[in-house]
Amino acid sequence: MKSALQKSPIPKHHAYLARMLKEPVFDPHWHFHSEHQLFLVLKGSGTRFIGDSVKSYIAGDITFIGPDLPHLWRSENEEEQEMNIAWSEGIVIYFHKDFLGKNLLQSNEAIRLRNVFHKSLRGIEFTHKTAATLKTMMIDLVAMTGFDGVLQLLKILNFISTTNEFNLLASAGYTNTLREADTERMFKVYAFVMKNFKQKIFLTDLAKLTNMTPTSFSRYFKQHANKPFSDFVSEIRIGHACKLLIEKKMNVSQACYQSGYQTLSNFNKQFKHITKLTPLAYKKKYEIH
Repeated sequence: MKSALQKSPIPKHHAYLARMLKEPVFDPHWHFHSEHQLFLVLKGSGTRFIGDSVKSYIAGDITFIGPDLPHLWRSENEEEQEMNIAWSEGIVIYFHKDFLGKNLLQSNEAIRLRNVFHKSLRGIEFTHKTAATLKTMMIDLVAMTGFDGVLQLLKILNFISTTNEFNLLASAGYTNTLREADTERMFKVYAFVMKNFKQKIFLTDLAKLTNMTPTSFSRYFKQHANKPFSDFVSEIRIGHACKLLIEKKMNVSQACYQSGYQTLSNFNKQFKHITKLTPLAYKKKYEIH
């Protein structure tokens, strides 16, 4: 994994950029930019990092990210996908919040829009019927040009500003304090965990990887990830278990042992702590929606 990058994707004299992505993997670089970003996964699965949020993603996943919020979609089976054995597909939309001018954004009519822009600073994921409707609207936007596209983007923004079917992602206290040296080291750790989370991970291995003592590494990781290392590993494992329960239709026991847990009791405890549901309740909730 590479360092956090800053990039400005919107061409000069354009109000927004909407494009279809068809690549072996999504952008593998930990990065951030000054634009707002709407992102829809059409094909592929893996782990999504937004600020200090770590969650799994599958096809249909839709997120809205505010300016300068670091993010990364790490595809599963990345090595195979880079060999063109599997592909990832999605739609990305970039725009500046004042693309129609600052006066409109500060008006009384735009109060809901200002609120959703503020929420996007933590990252938003849309769920249920909202996600299904938003998917269609984003697909339609990609095919539009000129002012028709601007009007469609406004419809999308109006729609997401009125829904209650969403979750905020990064914690309320999260701020982007990343430096290039930090991100390079942090994402060596992320890559190591993604590769080895199904087996026991020792702090001594991570300390060696980062040229630190175990104690120094634990302190360093908590400072930069906004959480203890053990919590981060649990989020990766439970995210993987969620995909096994839903995509692979595994039972709870299978998902437990294939996600790096040694006992069902610990798996159930960690699953409920992270998702607020038991594994069975999570599976039933997904099937209902």
